[in-house]
Amino acid sequence: MTEVAVRLGERSYKVYVAAGEVERLGVTARRHLTGNRILVITNPTVRALYGGTVQKSLAAAGFVVCEIEIPDGEEFKTLDTVKELYGKALDIGLERGDAVVALGGGVVGDTAGFFAATYKRGVALVQVPTTLLAQVDSSVGGKVGVNHPRGKNLIGAFHQPRFVVADVTTLNTLPVREIRAGLAEIIKYGIIRDVRFFEWLENRLQNLLNLEQTALEHAVSLSCRIKADVVSADEREEGIRAILNYGHTVAHALEAVGCYHHFVHGEAVGVGMVAAARLAVRLGMLSVPEAERIAALVARAGLPVEIPAGMDAEEIISAMFHDKKVVENRLTFVLPEAIGRVRIAHGVPVESINAVLTGAS
Repeated sequence: MTEVAVRLGERSYKVYVAAGEVERLGVTARRHLTGNRILVITNPTVRALYGGTVQKSLAAAGFVVCEIEIPDGEEFKTLDTVKELYGKALDIGLERGDAVVALGGGVVGDTAGFFAATYKRGVALVQVPTTLLAQVDSSVGGKVGVNHPRGKNLIGAFHQPRFVVADVTTLNTLPVREIRAGLAEIIKYGIIRDVRFFEWLENRLQNLLNLEQTALEHAVSLSCRIKADVVSADEREEGIRAILNYGHTVAHALEAVGCYHHFVHGEAVGVGMVAAARLAVRLGMLSVPEAERIAALVARAGLPVEIPAGMDAEEIISAMFHDKKVVENRLTFVLPEAIGRVRIAHGVPVESINAVLTGAS
């Protein structure tokens, strides 16, 4: 088992990456939690696969376990869903000293996390991500929240988990589309922070697509370690943490314009990363060959690299102005200067963004 430390003083915690960790969840929870009751929030698909294992493990460790299902899908990551969770939690008498386990992908983790952050001013949270994307991104760092019709994750909070369990065997039940979506965030870490990791991905991408356990554990562990280092330096995104949003300015706009139906998140990030690389070339920051390497790896992962036909560039740009990084109505992008190094660019010209999105020369 690999342990990745997220160092945040009294809010520090560990990410446990290994195979079979879901079966040992109760033992791990007993080391980190003081209460005796746990509310597991999941969705119907994940509950059918792992709900019984989680409940058995937690009960064997002496916990009283309750379960609540929420619908699956980005369109259900809303305040309405959280409102229903409040009511159900009150019905079962969930107390402030109890804990919440988020068992599922990013939608479950973000929604259950926001519920945990706001119910009775905060209860303990455990993240048990079961998708590749959630294991390497949304489960680590404490950002929790829900969507608004005008933008993604506009309603949220910072609420660090007590610990995270990333069990790579849960990835065996994922559709290939979800594996590819998770690879987008893994590729992102190489671009923003580690050129050698990017090169490793160029050489081992097929191993990951084949779900080879050793390759998965390495990619998940290193991705979590990169994110942990950034979060430890800037917990509340007041500076360097913004680099974790590489590719996300375009991605979140695409998701909003597509009403969260056209793309899964990683697919939108794939388009966004390539668009940001091309924008960096247009602004004289990145060489054409490095932008082409980025686009090639994203495409090899089976992810889209172009804005879909029929999506209007002006509408996408308009949605970007709801991005959390907008300052004084000026667009901010995370742009690569080289593979392994990015910088935050403020006041990026709309004309340049439009040229990239429309494919203008």
